[in-house]
Amino acid sequence: MQRHKTVFICQQCGNESPKWLGRCPNCREWNTYVEMEIKPPTTTNRVPPSSTTQPIELSRVTVEDVTRLALPLTEFNRLLGGGIVPGSLILIGGEPGVGKSTLLLQLAALIAEREGRALYVSGEESVQQLRLRADRLGLQGKGLYLMAETELDGILARMEELSPKLAVIDSIQTIYLDELGSEPGSIGQVRQCTLRLMRWAKSANIPIFIVGHLTKEGDIAGPRLLEHIVDVVLYMEGERFSTYRIIRSAKNRFGPTHEVGVFEMRDVGLIEVTNPSKAFLAERQESAIGSAIVPTLEGTRPLLVEIQALTTTTSFGLPRRTTNGVDFNRLLLITAVLSKRVGLALSNQDVIVNVVGGLKVAEPAADLGIALAIASSLRDKRVNPNMVAIGEIGLSGELRGVTQLERRLAEAAKLGFNSCLLPHSSKQQRSSNQDTDNLGIQLVGARSLTEAIAVALA
Repeated sequence: MQRHKTVFICQQCGNESPKWLGRCPNCREWNTYVEMEIKPPTTTNRVPPSSTTQPIELSRVTVEDVTRLALPLTEFNRLLGGGIVPGSLILIGGEPGVGKSTLLLQLAALIAEREGRALYVSGEESVQQLRLRADRLGLQGKGLYLMAETELDGILARMEELSPKLAVIDSIQTIYLDELGSEPGSIGQVRQCTLRLMRWAKSANIPIFIVGHLTKEGDIAGPRLLEHIVDVVLYMEGERFSTYRIIRSAKNRFGPTHEVGVFEMRDVGLIEVTNPSKAFLAERQESAIGSAIVPTLEGTRPLLVEIQALTTTTSFGLPRRTTNGVDFNRLLLITAVLSKRVGLALSNQDVIVNVVGGLKVAEPAADLGIALAIASSLRDKRVNPNMVAIGEIGLSGELRGVTQLERRLAEAAKLGFNSCLLPHSSKQQRSSNQDTDNLGIQLVGARSLTEAIAVALA
């Protein structure tokens, strides 16, 4: 008789090792190996091959029209590429209290109201606690079934009987399989439960949402293999004291990635923000010093964000650099260029950069806006309030062109801005294109960062 085998599995990448290692040789992370017991395979759990596993010639494969489950939430439909695809497995993660359970309870109620029965399985709350939340959100609950269960076989049996249009598992770390013998939330349990849910969703053609906890590094708990199993990965972000919640699509097999949806948390739940640019700039002061407006792209969607900077003389020998919503290393690059190429005295200045609204800006096209905000604060001069700025900064102080300029300009024109400071190469490229529409925005080109600062602070 074969004995049970014990292996150690990395929590980050899923790499296996026969002994415990302090550092994973695959992902190079420290203290990520967890012991796991593997049972030998038996003849009773072997599945015979079916006709669906046979190879089929590509020219003979027929594709039927897939009808997506469209929701009355434009922001959420954009994230998923137009709606929920039947049979898809969607993973949503976020910090505790950010609103994951609230959002999914609202989605389940909408599906139950418009399409048919929906099932919400909670491993962390009782059905009475879920009812209290539904009452607070004003949900009637007709067609929405609640279930407090953590054993996966029992959950799949109830789902098979009910045959809902949508199922929600909250959360995957509380679900377990008896046959594995390990504790709920362990690496083996999370991986095997997700695989079992994926196979059931594909065979029953029913979409399933699963909630994932986050680690202290901000990643979804469990091996990285978990994100490869599911079809869609969504991250829910939001500042603790802000009402805005941002859902970011990190992976989508049925639509574009890196899309964002903006919601506002109210007493009745999450309400979609149809015009995020206007919401982010609602409290902007035109006379503010150290502020610049940047048209960024989140996926295929243009957004106008306000970038604020504050420079102050340091009280210590080493000046500090603090960021919120901007990559720290990118700020170090921009401050180095401002000091070396432009001649700004930042060696004795603390520099603080913030993106208003809790949005995280990662694209290099926001470099020029960050640099203008820092220069504005240092020289105590405001940036032209009717101007937006966009451009990537090189190490020599030159401005490099950006992509999808028309979308950015259209969003700026819609909110009343009449000028745009951009790299000279991007201005020439747009001027040479005879098919572009006149958006009523004056384009101001600059070849270097020094020239751009002189124009913006004039």
